[in-house]
Amino acid sequence: MKNESAFKGLYDIVARLRAPDGCPWDREQTPASLRGDLIEETYECLEAIDEKEPGHIREELGDLFLLVTMLSYMHEQEGLFTVDDVLRGISEKLVRRHPHVFGDVKVRDSAEVLNNWARIKVEQEGRKPKESILDEVSRALPPLDRAEKLQKKAAKAGFDWPDVRGVIEKIEEELKETVSAISGQGHEHSGSNPSEEAVREAAEAELGDLLFSVVNLCRYVKVAPSVALQRANVKFVKRFTYVEKRMQEAGEAMIPENLGLMDRYWEEAKRDSP
Repeated sequence: MKNESAFKGLYDIVARLRAPDGCPWDREQTPASLRGDLIEETYECLEAIDEKEPGHIREELGDLFLLVTMLSYMHEQEGLFTVDDVLRGISEKLVRRHPHVFGDVKVRDSAEVLNNWARIKVEQEGRKPKESILDEVSRALPPLDRAEKLQKKAAKAGFDWPDVRGVIEKIEEELKETVSAISGQGHEHSGSNPSEEAVREAAEAELGDLLFSVVNLCRYVKVAPSVALQRANVKFVKRFTYVEKRMQEAGEAMIPENLGLMDRYWEEAKRDSP
C-alpha cells in the first residue's frame, strides 16, 4: 500500500500540472517533445549508477518515473489508453512471459528463458514472425545500441568469432582501412586525385565499420558500449575542466599555441583521476 500511495501522489501531481490551470510549460509538452528528455534522463540515470551514489540514483530514477508517468498521462488525456492500462499491461506481460516463475514450465538456464520469451511473443501474443532474426532489433534505437543488439542476435544464431583475438584483428584491419580512406589511398586505382567529398564518404564508411567492430569487442567482453562511452565522456569532462582551471590559474589562454602546457596539465589530471 505504501508504494501505491506514493505512485498515486505522483499521478495526482502530473494531473495537476497538466490541468487547464496547471503549469503552462507542462501543458505545452507532447510525447514528441519529451523524446529527447527521456533519452537524456536515461543516460543521467546510467551515470548515477556508475557513480554508485544511492542518493543520486534515487533522484534520477525519480526523473524517469516522472517522464514515464507524464507520457502515459498525456495519452490518457487523449482517450487513447490510461496509465492504469500501461501498468496492468506490463504486469500481465511479465506474468505471461515468465511461465517458469508463475506457472509450471521448467527451464534449465537463461538461454531457454529467452527462447520461451520469443516463442510466447509469436504463439500467445500474436506477434508476426520475423523474416530475419535481425528484424527483432528496433530501428529506433540509437546506432551504438542497435549495433550491439544486432551483433547479439547474429551471435545467438552462431555467427560469431570463435575467440576475442579474431575481434581484435578485425579492429586492426578496419583501422588500417580507415587510415587509407582518410589519406585518399583507397582511390589510387581511379587514376585521379579523389575529391574532398569522395574522401569524406570513404572515411565515413570505414569509420562506421571501425565503430561497428569496436562495438563487437565490447559485446564480446560483456561491456555495454553506450555505457562505456558515457563513462569516457564523464572522464573527459573532468580532465578537460581540470585543464581549464589550471590554465586560468597560470594566466594562460586556451589556444593551440599553448597545447604543450595543456597536455602537461592533462597528464596531471590523469594522475589525479585515472
